[in-house]
Amino acid sequence: YQLVQPTLRRLAGETPRPPLRVRARASHDFKVPADRIDFQRGILSTAADGSLSVSSTGSQGSGVFSSLSRGNCFVVLDPAWGPVAAGDWVLVEPFNEVLQ
Repeated sequence: YQLVQPTLRRLAGETPRPPLRVRARASHDFKVPADRIDFQRGILSTAADGSLSVSSTGSQGSGVFSSLSRGNCFVVLDPAWGPVAAGDWVLVEPFNEVLQ
């Protein structure tokens, strides 16, 4: 997704643009790798107060297809930002900003 969509846009003659990133509250703690930026599959939803919240799809292994089918965003986790606890703000990249 992160590689194919920008390539298709360039081939279609569109000007490259960074992915849409929005802030959402973490519904639970997220494990942040110490050595790299991690993009975990998540489920972005609207909380009762109208703010955005995000939860993990569960196991993040490449062979976990249920996680792939349930997710509608990537949760961006950067070790420079520190640990993520429930209620913290995180950056989220919706899979398809047109459908959001």
